[in-house]
Amino acid sequence: MNARRGALIASLAALALGLSACGGGDGGDNGSAGSGDGGEPIKVGIIADLTGATGDVGKPYNEGMLAYIDYRNANGGVDGRQIQATSNDYAYEVPKAEQLYKQYVNDGVVAVQGWGTGDTEALHTKVAQDELPFMSGSFAESLTDPAEAPYNFVSAPTYSDQMRIALNWINEDSGGDAEVAVFHHDSPFGLAPVADGEAWVSEKGYGLGYQAYAMPAGQQNYVGLLSQAQSQGAKYIVIQNVASPAAQVAKDIKAQGLDMKIVCLNWCANELFITTAGADVAEGHMGVQPFAPIAAEKPGHEEMVSYLEDKGQDPATKGTSWVQGWMVMHVMAEGMAKAAEDGEVDGPSIKEALETMGGIDTGGVIGDGTVEFSAESHRGSTSAGVYTMEGGKMVEVEAGATP
Repeated sequence: MNARRGALIASLAALALGLSACGGGDGGDNGSAGSGDGGEPIKVGIIADLTGATGDVGKPYNEGMLAYIDYRNANGGVDGRQIQATSNDYAYEVPKAEQLYKQYVNDGVVAVQGWGTGDTEALHTKVAQDELPFMSGSFAESLTDPAEAPYNFVSAPTYSDQMRIALNWINEDSGGDAEVAVFHHDSPFGLAPVADGEAWVSEKGYGLGYQAYAMPAGQQNYVGLLSQAQSQGAKYIVIQNVASPAAQVAKDIKAQGLDMKIVCLNWCANELFITTAGADVAEGHMGVQPFAPIAAEKPGHEEMVSYLEDKGQDPATKGTSWVQGWMVMHVMAEGMAKAAEDGEVDGPSIKEALETMGGIDTGGVIGDGTVEFSAESHRGSTSAGVYTMEGGKMVEVEAGATP
């Protein structure tokens, strides 16, 4: 661990402690957020994966979310009220998420930030009954329908929309005749866009072959899966997984001398994929990423950069997962601010505010720059950036691509 990384971890640990008791047995809040001069604090519960199967991206996502809360509180909070967050690690275990959710309800939170698809889907009925707006790191399409999940809000393009964008790009890049293998996390998260991708190929009349393969956890390599994809004749590998296993696939492609191009969706289309695989191995692979990395220098990044520099941290060390956490919390906080403007800040009022307030400006960071919900749809955006991995960086090929 280098000195900069050590200092960064220490700083974030102090920040997390200032906001909540992170990862503690009872998740109790230490009260340091305070109420300021604007009234009682606004309580939010955070269910985070810091040490589980998706911790490689879950931890920086959580750090970005806590950083945004710190930033917002230092700049007046929500209508003068502080956001008081309690954040705990559930290690990607659904029963633990359900336990934490019950704890947060008992603590009187008005909204919840979750993480995985499995736990978000498992909780969607409860959050509706409890009337608690719920956002998470899951962009599963099933969560966007208010008739089925009335208190869930998806801030970015769904995994299925990302898959559609990826298949559009592959169809154009290949000239409309290629075999596509989909490597996916062996979970509801991994499966979320698989069937919709197959349906898209049929609906659009693309001449693409399409076959899905589950990626077993804990694998030292994915040579076996690549052999199956090779037998299929696959030239493109769409990956619905986090960065570390995706990077291993890239290493295996390089080591085997295979002519295959990876197209990562959200959770592996990031800098961690590049650094874990190595810049030379990652070179030329692609990603569909709804959240623009800080290196893209969108207007919405200015607040992040200013905050980090004020904290003595190098913005260049912050990956896209960190940006995602910051922006999803921003979207929720804007809903809270609108609710405060209209009256009381509670679950139903936040829900109504998000559905009626119109576009939430993200300064070009999410999709085309605006997140907007309605009473008919909780799909905040349908557009994402398409990136190529070039020279150790994510280079934008297309901004605001839509299905």
